Amino acid sequence: MIVLYARKSVENLQSVSCETQIQYCKAMIRPEERDEEVVTLVDNGFSGGNTDRAGYQQLLQFVRLGKVSRVIVYRLDRISRSLADFVSFLSELKAHNVSFTSSQEAFDTSSPYGSLVCQILAVFAEFERNSIIERVKQAYQHRSELAFYMGGRRPYGFTLVDTVIRGIKTKMLQPDEREMAYVRQMFDLYSVAGVSLRRAMDNLIKENAPATEGGWSTAKISAILRNPIYVQADAKIYEYFASMNTKIVGSPADFDGTHGLQLYGKTMHEAEDWSDIKAVLMQHEGVIPSEVWLACQRKLAKNKQINKSMSNQTSWLGGRVICAQCGKKMTVTRGGKRVDGTSLRYFNCVGRANRACKGSKATIYADSLEQMVSALVAEKLAALKNYRRQVSNENGAKINQLRCKLVENRTAQDKLAMLVMTDGLEADMLSVLNEKAKQLAAERRKLTEKIEALEATEQEIVNVLDFGKAWEKATYDEKKAVVGVLIDKLLVAEDGSIEVVWNI
Repeated sequence: MIVLYARKSVENLQSVSCETQIQYCKAMIRPEERDEEVVTLVDNGFSGGNTDRAGYQQLLQFVRLGKVSRVIVYRLDRISRSLADFVSFLSELKAHNVSFTSSQEAFDTSSPYGSLVCQILAVFAEFERNSIIERVKQAYQHRSELAFYMGGRRPYGFTLVDTVIRGIKTKMLQPDEREMAYVRQMFDLYSVAGVSLRRAMDNLIKENAPATEGGWSTAKISAILRNPIYVQADAKIYEYFASMNTKIVGSPADFDGTHGLQLYGKTMHEAEDWSDIKAVLMQHEGVIPSEVWLACQRKLAKNKQINKSMSNQTSWLGGRVICAQCGKKMTVTRGGKRVDGTSLRYFNCVGRANRACKGSKATIYADSLEQMVSALVAEKLAALKNYRRQVSNENGAKINQLRCKLVENRTAQDKLAMLVMTDGLEADMLSVLNEKAKQLAAERRKLTEKIEALEATEQEIVNVLDFGKAWEKATYDEKKAVVGVLIDKLLVAEDGSIEVVWNI
């Protein structure tokens, strides 16, 4: 099959009509090809920059089906005015052994000359593609540094709203109160010592928190906890990212504890080196206090999960019950089945197996011991509500401003140290630099004293998590973990009395 293709743009009414183009194309059919089927495809009223044309797409479909031996056009630009699109079209023809001819430009890919021209065009098309990619990258970097929302998956806890930044219409993040309540819960819960990602996940599942696609997982929760998009970026956050060599857009003074932070790029280095990551303050307000966000980062970095390797799977007290007579652990033994299908569980000293210990004279029922310990743990947890100091908004702003000045002071000291180490400085210049160093050191002490004074005046504390309430809904694994934190051992005396030895 030989395909004759014509296109005419509505933008240029004086250009050659499609009918005339087809006549020129027919003149290029060779005598030996006159027996082949000839198909005419026309796109009238389409720009050369648009490849979404019915005739053009039909041509590609014929080519891909292997029905075409040759394509003839009036001029090369009838296919496309984009060099990259044109070379892509030629590559498609070459892959299916289809020759291409232009009636007005003596261009025929079946000839050596035409093949050479195709290779040259491919080089220029690659250059054009690379230039476009580079321009897109530069535009992306520029727009990201202006705090534009750059697309991608919507962060959990936010919705997108229209806004205008520097006269340009774009979108920004806005907290979704329902989802954001669960985000706060994740951070508050995980920032508490001893709480694992799995426990945070189980808590969300219990409360039927709306999840992203596929449901909740510890990996998804970890990704949320790591994301600075939620943090109230202040001087502490600036110092945190500066310590990892992150490229920070803006000065320390911009980190006023109000806005969230966005990271761009993907580091290929160790966790301590984020030199290929860019941090930009966004338009939206952060919701997670910096100290809570940083506490979560420290835990994630250490990757410490609660150790669940308790010695006995038949009781969440396994491994904690100790015989006071011999000091050996007591394990659970199951009795015969009862009418309802359940069986009684007993704690027995392992020393009784080799007659090294007589054990307790009283029977230690596992159910009864668990009930007793559960009540004691609930009481202990109720008294151990986790608290966090809540700095007032007024003092918080003052403290953050002072911390920003501390960061600037440290930067100035570093620069000064570099100057002092420069060879060839005159004695007078060294004297001036040393005096400046003393002034910076004195300023740093004053700033630190002011921060400590403001923090000392804060007396307000807020409850983060009611552990007693959480204990009521705790699972088997959660109870094992909590007991492991709170209780060192349960000593069983000869008469069956129990002594609880607490860790705290």
